[in-house]
Amino acid sequence: MANHKSALKRIRSNESKRLRNKYQHKTTRNAVRDLRATSSKKEAKSKLTAVISMLDKLAKNNIIHKNKAANLKSKLTKQVAAL
Repeated sequence: MANHKSALKRIRSNESKRLRNKYQHKTTRNAVRDLRATSSKKEAKSKLTAVISMLDKLAKNNIIHKNKAANLKSKLTKQVAAL
């Protein structure tokens, strides 16, 4: 158990950050899944911009690796173009 005031605060802040990161990551994964399931090109294009923005934010905050974000964006863009 932590003995210092700063260590106790760090435990609290780490937990809140972990929950926020988990929420953002799960929300983005669900958005990607919904985009992949979309069959309408017009709807997919509007969803694609939102998903790309979400992926960029996750990569910026080191929740996911920047290359993973780039790979997902590339694959999703190809899929939307093929509709």
